[in-house]
Amino acid sequence: MTVQQKLNPVAVVQVGVLAGLGWLATLQPAIAHHPMGGNIPASGWEGFLSGLGHPIVGLDHFAFIIAVGLLSALYSRGWRLPMFFLVSAMMGTGLHLLKLDLPVPESIIALSVIALGIILLLGKRFNMPALATGFAIAGLFHGYAYGESIIGAEAAPLAAYLAGFTAIQAAIALFFYALSVGLGQKAPVLNRSYGFVACLIGTLFLATSLRLG
Repeated sequence: MTVQQKLNPVAVVQVGVLAGLGWLATLQPAIAHHPMGGNIPASGWEGFLSGLGHPIVGLDHFAFIIAVGLLSALYSRGWRLPMFFLVSAMMGTGLHLLKLDLPVPESIIALSVIALGIILLLGKRFNMPALATGFAIAGLFHGYAYGESIIGAEAAPLAAYLAGFTAIQAAIALFFYALSVGLGQKAPVLNRSYGFVACLIGTLFLATSLRLG
């Protein structure tokens, strides 16, 4: 039996995802959820790069988007489901820019990660409209948090920022959607494993948000 035959594709994916999340976790204190280092993007290119980076360097956001992709794969034509989150996230950013407050956004974001983690752990399938609604509600809060990085920017960097974070989130969600579909009957193993990881990440972020008040 060759080495390739002995390798379990689900195990390889699990190790890869966990390693990536672990690496991102080590970056959190340094990047503090802002890929531009605290500076407001001054050009379209900076805005686009900032938009690309925020959903990745923000581990809670990244964890949620992965879960969106994995859950969407449970449904026929589920590739459409991430769109509800993506559109709503842009609306959430708009709310922040309009100075309309959402209550305890960081805690709600952490709870959204925990919620999707639990669903993955349990292998629960909600009807598609219910899941789409949940994605849309969560998107408002995730997008609201993204808005913090772009307050005060000009129109061009702002538009590029929105395009950047929408593009990277779509890419992440659809990648994990395709990965889960490709795994077929082995996908539930990955879902349960990642569900546990998502619950852990969400709990850590929830504890941090509550501690910071």
